Amino acid sequence: MQERDDPEIIGRRVQQLRTERGLTQRQLAEPAYTPAYISTLEAGRVRASDDALRHIAGRLGVAFEELAIGRPAHLATDLRLRLTEAQRTLATGEAEEAAAQYAALFAEAETHALPLEQATALLGLGECALDTGDLAGARGHFERAEERMAGEPLPLRVPALRGRAVSHYLAGELRYAVYLLESTLDELNRGGLHDPDALLLLYASVIGPYMDMGAHARAAQAAEFALALAPHVADPALIARMHRSVARTLLAEGRVAEADASLAKAAELYRQLQLRTELANCHWMRGYVYAQDGELERAEGELREAMTMLSATRAALYSSQVAVELADVLHRRGKSDEAAGLLHGVLGDLSSERGAVHSAAAHRLLGIIAEDARETEAAEEHYVRALSLLERAGAAGDLADLCRLLGDLLRRTGRVEAALDAYRTGLGHRTAPGTTTLGPAPAQPPL
Repeated sequence: MQERDDPEIIGRRVQQLRTERGLTQRQLAEPAYTPAYISTLEAGRVRASDDALRHIAGRLGVAFEELAIGRPAHLATDLRLRLTEAQRTLATGEAEEAAAQYAALFAEAETHALPLEQATALLGLGECALDTGDLAGARGHFERAEERMAGEPLPLRVPALRGRAVSHYLAGELRYAVYLLESTLDELNRGGLHDPDALLLLYASVIGPYMDMGAHARAAQAAEFALALAPHVADPALIARMHRSVARTLLAEGRVAEADASLAKAAELYRQLQLRTELANCHWMRGYVYAQDGELERAEGELREAMTMLSATRAALYSSQVAVELADVLHRRGKSDEAAGLLHGVLGDLSSERGAVHSAAAHRLLGIIAEDARETEAAEEHYVRALSLLERAGAAGDLADLCRLLGDLLRRTGRVEAALDAYRTGLGHRTAPGTTTLGPAPAQPPL
């Protein structure tokens, strides 16, 4: 016998549907059953057989599932189609509209006890919250999605785990983000759960935190694994995300042309898929590549394009992060006043809990601009605030350089002991390049 609701619930459902259709108990019962049987069933005093429910469902013109568990026929399929539509809305940059769609779909899935559809809606709500910069909200949605999928295989839970890690990463909690991603990779690989989509999503997501922590060796290895997995993955959006992440490691190795080619592949896929926010992120990354290669005019153009696209989609956190990188390019092009104005304008959107690494970068750049203007006290204040943000985030990749800047400033103003302390702090963050504080790297995938 199939799973179904209690007899009392089914009885009330039969009575309601019969009344709505204007049928008598005799009309519903004939020819196989008696009016007395229908009366007893509606009162919840008998557990009807599957055959009896199929007969009644046919007379009422509904599916067996709707009668047995209150779920309209094809509801799950219809919900999945509408979840796909909400995903498309989000992809075009309409995060607030997509969030409204996901919220309505979650409520419907909850009413009809569809846990996987609930989890999908919660994942969508989490992605919407990431786009709008609501990191605490995003984390809550991803955690609830994990709860809905608690009994499912690990590969199905990976998008929720990855979403939670990204929300911690954007909040400046780099070590914990890496811990979540590495432990999930380790469990997948050691357990023989070779799901290419899940593995690629995790490897692409861990590259950013690795780079910010100064763990360049692990970032390069993650990129290598991601590239090897790509031919086994069918999702073009996932492939594009991988190319965007891998570009960072290629650039760190001085392979600028390859990094640009990787980003060109990602951008073309995003254009084909009409993924506006992701395409904006591609312009952002290309601007970063050009800036690192000294092509400042091209970098400025790409970053301005990214900022315009992200502002149009109301992706506040991401557009603020792009503004910091654009300000760096403007300063290097001799437009320091414009750069400072841009930085002061976005610092209110960044904090130690929201975009900590870019907040530190903003203070670092403001310190450099202040130092150029011989405003020593202001420069020192910005450097110290940046140092505090980076230490909290564990972003060792940038800490050493900042300590050098602060040390040089202190030395020039005659505070030699304080300068030595700053230099020692910087050296402490350079002692173990390419590693994290998390122990051995996760197990390798069976490629």
